[in-house]
Amino acid sequence: METTLIKNAKIVNEGQIFEGDVLIQGEFIIDIAEQISPKSANTKIIDAQGNYLIPGMIDDQVHFREPGLTHKGDIASESKAAVAGGITSFIEQPNTVPNAVTQEILEEKYQIAAQKSYANYSFMMGATNDNLDEVLKTNPENVAGIKIFLGSSTGNMLVDNQAVLEKIFASTRLLIAVHCEDEQTIKNNLEKYKAQYGDDIPVSAHHLIRSEEACYLSSSKAIELAKKTGARLHVFHLSTAKEMGLFTNKIPLQDKQITAEVCLHHLWFTDADYPSKGNFIKWNPAVKTATDREALWEALLDDRIDVIATDHAPHTLEEKQQSYQKAPSGGPLVQHALVALFEAHKQGKISIEKIVEKTAHNPAQIFKIQKRGYIKPGYYADLAIVNTGLPWSVKKENILYKCGWSPFEGTTFASRITHTFVNGQLVYENFKVKEIKAGKRLLFDRKLK
Repeated sequence: METTLIKNAKIVNEGQIFEGDVLIQGEFIIDIAEQISPKSANTKIIDAQGNYLIPGMIDDQVHFREPGLTHKGDIASESKAAVAGGITSFIEQPNTVPNAVTQEILEEKYQIAAQKSYANYSFMMGATNDNLDEVLKTNPENVAGIKIFLGSSTGNMLVDNQAVLEKIFASTRLLIAVHCEDEQTIKNNLEKYKAQYGDDIPVSAHHLIRSEEACYLSSSKAIELAKKTGARLHVFHLSTAKEMGLFTNKIPLQDKQITAEVCLHHLWFTDADYPSKGNFIKWNPAVKTATDREALWEALLDDRIDVIATDHAPHTLEEKQQSYQKAPSGGPLVQHALVALFEAHKQGKISIEKIVEKTAHNPAQIFKIQKRGYIKPGYYADLAIVNTGLPWSVKKENILYKCGWSPFEGTTFASRITHTFVNGQLVYENFKVKEIKAGKRLLFDRKLK
């Protein structure tokens, strides 16, 4: 069994930073101490040189495009980019082609990942207006949860039948994750801008079409329904100041029935970036105003928002370079999310302890993931080493996404992920991903009914 000793690290775990060593045997962390001596001559030693050792990020919302959309990305390419960014586990969404709305299609995705993934993986079961029977067959011990799109998505995944929605919420104890945008409000806004601009709507109108009101109307209804039915609700990619009033920090995380996520792009960009970035920052929900961004940061830091994710959703350059109405929404982020958060730390916006809490501890707790998200003996060795004094610039030649572009192109980050471990295996080191597909299926501490 391979043994690795990480020495001289600033270990970040459960709100503390302390200097020490971590001993890994096989897949697991077996010891953490101020000083650990190698157990044998075969122990591999990695000197962290005073850099930060953090639990690998658990990204609870990605779109890796396989099956059916693999010209944009696939599980191998995007999980490779993820481990280069210090992300060791991901939860992928069901709007692939075909949509993962039957148990058979869902299981096929797991079989692909078992062969191809560099990072640990789970896949959400998708809900539609007419697949409740399939949804209720979902195994809570090895599937992350149920995903419901309350705003438009690929294929038949918009759930707009109120009776069906209520039935899903009332019938399952699994975590339900929602994309909240009110479809009718968006349609009405789009018609208004079409009347004004014809086919030449500027991308700067995106946040006015997919507006604050569209988000608030949908998320407030989802929360009201969760309270009525007792459903376990997790609201994805919040983007507005108005929605922050819907969430509380008065309840400990483990007791929350309704939890919240923010994505990196909503913490980084604003509508002021549309003139320079154009469709490359066109996401759903839309990147909104500086006031919204400030409110998201405030809610993140005071624990109304529980998780930071990426909503990684690659499209080709050709697709993104089309006119506003034709260009798809979404962008690639897994390789750059953690270093962007460390940049925010450098700017004084967030502590490193808080980054770890929101990217590793809290996703593990919210989804009840077994033995991941912390640096503890007995836990899987999913780890990243971060050097905060090793600047690098995002360029075409160091982008690992299959789509070959990034909204961060040209940005210089002060911090670099130097090493990533997945299940005890060193899968990434200094800009090179090793050909080790170490990912395992995530399991969850939930009991079958």
